[in-house]
Amino acid sequence: MNKFRTFAVTSLVAASLVISASAVFAVEGTEHEHRRDIHHDRRDIRHDRRDARADHKDIQKDRADLHKDYQTLRQDRMNLRNDIKNEASTDQIAKDRQAIRDQLTDIRGDRKDLFQDRKDFVKDRRGLRRDRRDLKADLRDNN
Repeated sequence: MNKFRTFAVTSLVAASLVISASAVFAVEGTEHEHRRDIHHDRRDIRHDRRDARADHKDIQKDRADLHKDYQTLRQDRMNLRNDIKNEASTDQIAKDRQAIRDQLTDIRGDRKDLFQDRKDFVKDRRGLRRDRRDLKADLRDNN
């Protein structure tokens, strides 16, 4: 029993020394680690900027597609007017009206998607600005 008690007390003392020693060795990272972190932060910002440019180009393409959809809608409406004016069959007029309804549905969906894409783009750009500001502040504080 005496050996067991000695072993238990010794292990408790050793564990407390190990725990306190780990707290002593837990210091801030070295200069090399700091540079590596800054390098990774810069790389991440660079990738985020590239993604933002790609998103902006996609938004421009979506706007061009939306413009084409509006032109198609104008053309469908002119076809309907001409068919009504020339007394086309009711089937043809129904097809023209259905084409207009389909085009309006597409335009509504495209506008909704474009609005969400622009909203996400603005949020991403704000985050990128915040990251750049934080990186500059970190560089200033560590120099």
